[in-house]
Amino acid sequence: MKKNQILITAGTDYKKITKEILEEADLQSHIMDRTKKIGIKPNLVSPSEASWGATTHPEVVAGIIEYLKERGFSDIVMMEGSWVGDKTNEAVEVCGYDRLSKEYQVPFWDMQKDKGVPVDCGGMELNICERVREIDFLINVPVLKGHCQTKITCALKNMKGLIPNREKRRFHSLGLHKPIAHLNMGIRQDFIVVDNICGDLDFEDGGNPVVMNRVLAVCDPVLVDAYVCQMMHYEVEDVPYVKLAGELGVGCSDITKAEIRFCAAEADRVLPKSRKVVELADAVEEVESCSACYGYLIPALEMLKDEGLFEKLHEKICIGQGYRGQTGELGVGNCTCKFRHYVAGCPPLENDIYEFLKGYVLDERTP
Repeated sequence: MKKNQILITAGTDYKKITKEILEEADLQSHIMDRTKKIGIKPNLVSPSEASWGATTHPEVVAGIIEYLKERGFSDIVMMEGSWVGDKTNEAVEVCGYDRLSKEYQVPFWDMQKDKGVPVDCGGMELNICERVREIDFLINVPVLKGHCQTKITCALKNMKGLIPNREKRRFHSLGLHKPIAHLNMGIRQDFIVVDNICGDLDFEDGGNPVVMNRVLAVCDPVLVDAYVCQMMHYEVEDVPYVKLAGELGVGCSDITKAEIRFCAAEADRVLPKSRKVVELADAVEEVESCSACYGYLIPALEMLKDEGLFEKLHEKICIGQGYRGQTGELGVGNCTCKFRHYVAGCPPLENDIYEFLKGYVLDERTP
């Protein structure tokens, strides 16, 4: 498989189509040495089943493991760290990766328990989980989905699961885009298998899955993210970390250079244009908010909208680390604890936010 190729297949037997596309891509020729330690990095952002649209289907990872083992690769680990506010071990259990680990005798490394070490990432020092350095060949298995802050998330952003929680929080204070791009100078992805089965096109944490039943195989993380921008009706410039990663030399952000090949009849499909988050985000004033906090706020606002209460919310909702120590009217999360009205939590869950905002709106309307 060439560096500029993007292979796309489709079907409902996810393990089978994964093995088929890896055969088509000739993954083993990219690894070569059977003694290499291979890391498989899924997206287990939170403890929600893959059908919800947020996490990597275990069948895809099973297909990767079977493909590798059948060709004599045996030193394999799975590795991931869930987002701030959730525990990786809970996501591993809910998403079925504990069963994968047992069935295939492949250990799972919880990167939330790993020590962070400073690494020069293209001129920007970032803390990366220590055991990442033990991996000789990294296979990234992201979910193709939307994101309430960065618009899209796929190959490049999925590397955030390999940094400590403290560093994840710092990424948001740094503006997300620049550190995401630089992180990929410090962590090399050797191969990408994209889960485009039913990712949520609005929220990183799922809830509105869009069924596509596709799997992609790619070598260049920047190129595939540029392709995802196109598929989700964005320009590369709309997602700054993709363009910056290209400028840093991580890969190519020029989608015209891509050779896209559909390996199954149903693979050539168009993603619907779905961005509920854009309308709802107009009610939010966000400064350096963590993905989990923001990600729970947007579904809570959607619940208000479904009840006809969103339009009655006349006060902007403040959220994010940038509000620490400040005062205001209406806030979400512990960072807004000095506000007149705020919902506690780090992060507060969507039902807690919903009940809080519903009470605020109804009280606001009470004479």
